[in-house]
Amino acid sequence: MTISAGPARAVLEEACALAGLEPAGAEPVRIAENEIWRLPGNVVVRIARAGQWKAAVREILVARWLADNGVSAVRALPAEQPVEAAGRPVTFWVELPAHEAGNVMDVVTLLKQLHALPVPDLPLDRLDPFVRVSERIEAATSLSEDDRAWLRDRHVELRERWEHRPHGLPECVVHGDAWVGNVVRTTAGPVMLDFERASVGPPEWDLVSTAVKMTTTGAVTAAEYAKFCAAYGTDVTQWEGYDLLAGARELRMTTYAAQHAATRPQWQAEAQYRVDCLRGRAEPRPWRWKGIM
Repeated sequence: MTISAGPARAVLEEACALAGLEPAGAEPVRIAENEIWRLPGNVVVRIARAGQWKAAVREILVARWLADNGVSAVRALPAEQPVEAAGRPVTFWVELPAHEAGNVMDVVTLLKQLHALPVPDLPLDRLDPFVRVSERIEAATSLSEDDRAWLRDRHVELRERWEHRPHGLPECVVHGDAWVGNVVRTTAGPVMLDFERASVGPPEWDLVSTAVKMTTTGAVTAAEYAKFCAAYGTDVTQWEGYDLLAGARELRMTTYAAQHAATRPQWQAEAQYRVDCLRGRAEPRPWRWKGIM
């Protein structure tokens, strides 16, 4: 696909001018809320949504910190960034070599590296498992008001429990969205992506993403999960706070689908099914939730 004009191209050109890069020959990888472009010379440009400056700064700082500590992660270009173009934060990255989707063992390999690092002197927020959940519920207009009211109540319940969560492993820097979609595998090994939710908090939050793929959706087998636990050295499903964190992850997954369903009718049935599962209207776990693209 080639885009030579229009708002998307204009923002790219402004950002490249600010960064001292040449936009000629740029190819769009994805043009949506967040835009991804590929420049000649193995450079990837990420144009985030307006209002996401703080998250863009955090992504760059975390990527450079990981590079300094030898963690295999996507690398930010050694330039002053992010820059702001048309009110949107823009970041620049080294393009990954040929790669394929990661697996749960790649996830645990990288989490062990990340969680072992001392918390750095960076402007990292405390982990919030419920970021944007309220906004997603309000945007979920394909759901009935009764279902949305239930989701609001569930959100309040889980947030209150989060404030009084049990103690677990020592807190550390967490990825915040540690699932196979944010890991790829190159010939040199696994690589971690997407540091938008990086923060300081309980490492169990990163582990629960894989656990719910077994207990909630069945996307990970018991054998795969056993290897994951053996590699990390703990099984988060045995922790007394697991139901809380799994509930928060399920709520995030459901409200994400419901938000998309409001503008994408093809996902309305999936969003409704997820709500029905949480409300006890469907078969027992594990459920077979479809991916939302």
